[in-house]
Amino acid sequence: MAMAMEGEVTVLKNASIVTMDQGMRVFLGNGAMVVEGDKVVAIGKTEDILASYESKANSVLDLSSRWILPGLINTHVHTSQQLARGIADDVDLLTWLHGRIWPYESTMTDEDSYLSTLLCGIELIHSGVTCFAEAGGQHVPAMARAVEELGIRACLTRSTMDTGEGLPPSWAAETTEYALQVQEKLFEELNGSADGRIRIWFGLRQILNATDDLLLGTKAAADKHKTGIHMHVAEIPFENDWVVKTRGVEHGTVTHLQKIGVLGENLLAAHSVWVSPEEVQMMSHHDVKVSHCPAAAMRMLGFAPIVEMQAAGVCVSLGTDGAPSNNRMSLVDEMYLASLINKGRQAYEKGMTDPTALPVETILQMATINGAESVLWDSEIGSLEVGKKADFVILDPGLWTMVPLIDPIANIVNCMRTENIESVMCNGRWIMKNRKILTVDEAAVLQQAQKASTNLIERANIVLPKRMNVVQ
Repeated sequence: MAMAMEGEVTVLKNASIVTMDQGMRVFLGNGAMVVEGDKVVAIGKTEDILASYESKANSVLDLSSRWILPGLINTHVHTSQQLARGIADDVDLLTWLHGRIWPYESTMTDEDSYLSTLLCGIELIHSGVTCFAEAGGQHVPAMARAVEELGIRACLTRSTMDTGEGLPPSWAAETTEYALQVQEKLFEELNGSADGRIRIWFGLRQILNATDDLLLGTKAAADKHKTGIHMHVAEIPFENDWVVKTRGVEHGTVTHLQKIGVLGENLLAAHSVWVSPEEVQMMSHHDVKVSHCPAAAMRMLGFAPIVEMQAAGVCVSLGTDGAPSNNRMSLVDEMYLASLINKGRQAYEKGMTDPTALPVETILQMATINGAESVLWDSEIGSLEVGKKADFVILDPGLWTMVPLIDPIANIVNCMRTENIESVMCNGRWIMKNRKILTVDEAAVLQQAQKASTNLIERANIVLPKRMNVVQ
């Protein structure tokens, strides 16, 4: 791994810097930033920074015509599902879950999960992501091993269930007590590992697979350890109808979670598509965080009330979901989709578009500082500020994708593609330079992942549909 030596000073000069700090400062063409060890120690105009730090620098990089952004934060991704890209296109959610994903996940080995996380991490890094929140898999130590090698930052979660129909036999045997104990053990063993880049969260797959004992036990454990809870919330109308019938509440999942005391500032609610106006206010009142996954939502779930959540003060961030839900692990793409979908939703529901819905500044906040707040890490990441971790992306806007650069911030959200991401630093270490990942052998991972995926699909007995007239 390309590492910054302890105390090594790197100066980046003549850049355009989007800080995403409270003042939303942008240094246009004359910005400079100083990294010492794993932290940002200075940021300002180039002439001022050079006067103080040029003589102390171990290296000075001239970034003329380049942009520096905070590392993007993907707040909902299933790294264990990367080997399943393409196995569940064009199916409804319950078929997707019971017929494809659960057979796939329950057949995985540690090595499969390790390779899947490496493959996913490669795509995340290429799209400028320096931190992600894992939505839940079965092989957390294998994920952690991959994260450590990749050099990125992660909140890792075990997929936890203690009830429900259609569960694979090995999962159905898990008791509430076991589900909580195994997560406690993971926290003890892995939290703070990889130079502090890994944090262990507690996971709830969804309310359809969680008793109230598991919901309450998970909340108590997360509060005790001062960590987060990652849960799929209010994904489809069936979920809410089921909660109304089985839990006896007026609305659905969010209403029940409030009733039993699970809503809180450490709950990261993924998707949250089918929530009522009253439930939006509940989420705001309890400071619940929401991960908006535009591509996955449009594929299977529907329109989430993101504009209403923003207006209510809910912290909304962006996620890609897993490869079988989206196929693309690019948060760059999600920024563009979030802008379009939430403008177009107004036409679908109100008969007219609202081009002002979710302006580009808001979208960029969702991908950076809101992401950091959602993963409970905003004191160290999410913006470029003195004292925060050196997690950032160098962007080359001079490609055909972004030229001409008339409104730069709008271009970053609406025009940027993964091709524009040139270099990535995380925790003061270069993990990608000049579009080459430095931490793992990308070609080897791709080759191994293809083989592992083919074997895994065969072992899981997943039969995919025949498409078009394939001639053998």
